[in-house]
Amino acid sequence: MLHAPDLLHRLIGLRFGRPVYLFQHLGSTNDQARRLAEGGAPEGLMVVAEEQTAGRGRLQRRWLTPPGSALAVSLVLRPPLTAAQAMRLTMLAGLAVCEAAERVAGLRPELKWPNDVLIGGRKTAGILVDSAFTGDALEYAVLGIGVNVSWAPAPEAVDFPATCLEAEAGRPVDRLTLLRALLTAVETRYDALAGEAVFADWRARLGRLGAPAELHTEAGRLIGVAEDVTPEGALVFRTEAGEVRHVLAGDLRLRPRQAD
Repeated sequence: MLHAPDLLHRLIGLRFGRPVYLFQHLGSTNDQARRLAEGGAPEGLMVVAEEQTAGRGRLQRRWLTPPGSALAVSLVLRPPLTAAQAMRLTMLAGLAVCEAAERVAGLRPELKWPNDVLIGGRKTAGILVDSAFTGDALEYAVLGIGVNVSWAPAPEAVDFPATCLEAEAGRPVDRLTLLRALLTAVETRYDALAGEAVFADWRARLGRLGAPAELHTEAGRLIGVAEDVTPEGALVFRTEAGEVRHVLAGDLRLRPRQAD
């Protein structure tokens, strides 16, 4: 179980993570952080929950967080980004999770467009960014990150295979050490969000580019190949008919390659 004194001690010297709100039980860290952001909360404020009862992922999917099993954190950020650059926050978070998992657990995760972190083809972390804009300028963003550390949901409880860091590493993973590594990785890249390096490193981490895939969007299902991504975070998808689509939101699934 996380305790406030230990949490505060592990955050010493960091730019983000203060002030910190620690809850033993909470509906959603993102919802709580958004309420605080709307009330003028400073950049760097962090909400942490031991258990989330109404955690959510993209497309309003439920994100399960049993007590003491995960990292469930949300950061209030106020970077000088435009609406077209907002996807950089998802890129930043994905890279930070990968780098923290490497550093603390010795693993090599990959990213699945647009916002999932996979190990061995199974989801171990998800990212959800809630943003508010004034005109075209970002007013604030709540960067939510959920990482399965010691537990993963059963296959029948989720729509995509899941795993956790401890199962993949074969040893215990200290959540506070992981949290510090995660925040450090966010801080390292934060001031260069609008530059080329964040996009280039995110693109290099993406698996499944060039593979036959299904893309599920609000407009329906597309079958084809996920060819590339744009600096704005859109997926470049070539359909079976040869039409190239730039898609900003959707659910990407691999399809088996056809035998020659």
